[in-house]
Amino acid sequence: MKPTESGLELPFFSMNCNGKLIDLSVPKIMGILNMTPDSFSDGGKFNDEKNALLQTEKMLADGAEIIDIGPQSTRPNAEFLSSDEEIARLGKIISTIKREFPESLLSVDTFWSETVKYAYNEGIDIVNDISAGQYDPKLFETVAGTGLPYILMHVNPTYKSMHEKIAYDDVTVAVNKFLLEKARELLKIGVKDIILDPGFGFGKTFEDQHKMIEETQFIGLGKFPVLIGISRKSFIYKPLGKGPLDINEETQKLHLKVLQQGAKILRVHDVAEAKKTLDLYVTSLF
Repeated sequence: MKPTESGLELPFFSMNCNGKLIDLSVPKIMGILNMTPDSFSDGGKFNDEKNALLQTEKMLADGAEIIDIGPQSTRPNAEFLSSDEEIARLGKIISTIKREFPESLLSVDTFWSETVKYAYNEGIDIVNDISAGQYDPKLFETVAGTGLPYILMHVNPTYKSMHEKIAYDDVTVAVNKFLLEKARELLKIGVKDIILDPGFGFGKTFEDQHKMIEETQFIGLGKFPVLIGISRKSFIYKPLGKGPLDINEETQKLHLKVLQQGAKILRVHDVAEAKKTLDLYVTSLF
């Protein structure tokens, strides 16, 4: 147990990735690898094997310990892909990265059970699902069958409604109720390692998202490790009149704030800058 700046005692967490025990007492950086032509800030840059490998190499060198591979954009008005289309887009990139960088940890960003099966056979280590199992009824049982860690995100109940703003009486209470109910369901079917993601950028107002930043310490009530994904999100840049690539300083201040409240994984585009923030946080502990 380590105290944070807020005085909280942080519980110890770990996750079993294909038999490799990953200690989360020091938070990890998850680098985003979008294999998509239409992602909101880097669409089309890394959707071929050569550029994907180069970007993976750079992110690992910059300090990422997890690479999150996304075959489908979930920005507003993005192209909707079937699992077959996701699998075709992934190709052999998972097994290729594993061959080139065998110590890397890879997550697949999908809400389709068939994509999870394919990625598992290719060597994936973590399942990152924005849907909380709501968009494919077989997703939870498929994840349980793999034995992999699962990232559970708060989101609206349908694909079409995922970005519709909801009026919450208290967003933190609502997010916790949703996540803890889903986590109980997952535990019952044998999913052992669950990471909670409060779902920044999905159906929440600017005010609600800043409230979640301030109350990160309460997400999951200390029962599960928490992932924070605020990189290049509009709730940061739009109120400032900036673009998604122009908010590094503001983002790192928020990253430091959530780390101080116990966040265990930062999902980011700008790995080198996030690593500086993580190093600053770790130094402050000793």
